[in-house]
Amino acid sequence: MPTHYPENSVGLIVPSTAHFADPLQLSCGEVLPTFDLIYETYGTLNPDASNAILICHALSGDHHAAGFHSAEDKKPGWWDTMIGPGKPLDTKQFFIVSCNNIGGCAGSTGPTAINPGSGKCYGPDFPIVTVQDWVSSQSRLADLLGIHRWLAIVGGSLGGMQALQWTIDFPDRVAHALIIAAAPKLTAQNIAFNEVARQAIRTDPDYHDGWYSEHNTLPARGLRLARMLGHITYLSDDIMAQKFGRDLRQGKVNFDFSVDFQVESYLRYQADSFVGRFDANTYLLMTKSLDYFDPAANHNGNLTLAVAAATASFLVISFSSDWRFAAGRSREIVKALHDNHLNVSYANITSSNGHDAFLMQNPQYFGIVQAYMDQAASRA
Repeated sequence: MPTHYPENSVGLIVPSTAHFADPLQLSCGEVLPTFDLIYETYGTLNPDASNAILICHALSGDHHAAGFHSAEDKKPGWWDTMIGPGKPLDTKQFFIVSCNNIGGCAGSTGPTAINPGSGKCYGPDFPIVTVQDWVSSQSRLADLLGIHRWLAIVGGSLGGMQALQWTIDFPDRVAHALIIAAAPKLTAQNIAFNEVARQAIRTDPDYHDGWYSEHNTLPARGLRLARMLGHITYLSDDIMAQKFGRDLRQGKVNFDFSVDFQVESYLRYQADSFVGRFDANTYLLMTKSLDYFDPAANHNGNLTLAVAAATASFLVISFSSDWRFAAGRSREIVKALHDNHLNVSYANITSSNGHDAFLMQNPQYFGIVQAYMDQAASRA
């Protein structure tokens, strides 16, 4: 447990909560009468608010992207390797904002929040939210913070989809978009993975049609299975072989259904640590948001037309071993941007870490992000 923080850490961070009293119209047709966004900031906003960066989180992420909440924290925020003094997103240069999306379970309005209409938790009554809804709510946070135009919006996976959506919905408010390990829409295979995860949760006897909190239960079995399935898709076959191979925990097989292999132990540990930390209704919502993301759908499937309004410069990054959001999906985004004569840089990073590579330190990956952001800062 750290009693002091590394020199390149943003250190102790205290989250803030923004309350928005004006209704938010959602893509599904419903309205949130009011909502909260919990967020963290790192670095200092300069006088003309030209050094601001928005971090968009992925499916199970939240606002805590860097630093520590207390001296007792064993781990820093989920992207601490990327954010901090001297790091690719350098807090000596930039003012960085990271919020938990609506529908989340880390402090923003979502299924665990109180429904003002009923006086009890929203639970399964919380409406389906989309990437467009997140971008709309984030724009209100930018207004509150006095940021008219983001120097950059940065996100990996589902976060990268938000960065792309920002350039479509608010083209004059984004100078640079960093789209990392993302895709212009999910494949049928990815939607299938998400549906299996949702069914694992929804068929858990403790789910109670989403009202598990009223029954003092948790759909722990379903959530564990959903997390195990998801985690398998985030890793590559190579990294699993490197980490675990067919190593046995006790050096022998037990000829029963206990944990024989190290990889089984690892998946169970990941699942157990997820239960209690993440809300099951939120997991259902986030996977649906992933499934529904398809900016080209309103343009007869033409992604080039979908991004025609964008004016930002782009850095698009994919990873060689990412089979869930393969490099070809990033190149679809690059082509559509090029078709619109936009300024686009693209890199496919060699990595054995699969989809999780966007969270990992990699000299080539970090070097490219740092060089791009240094150039963006100098131009600003």
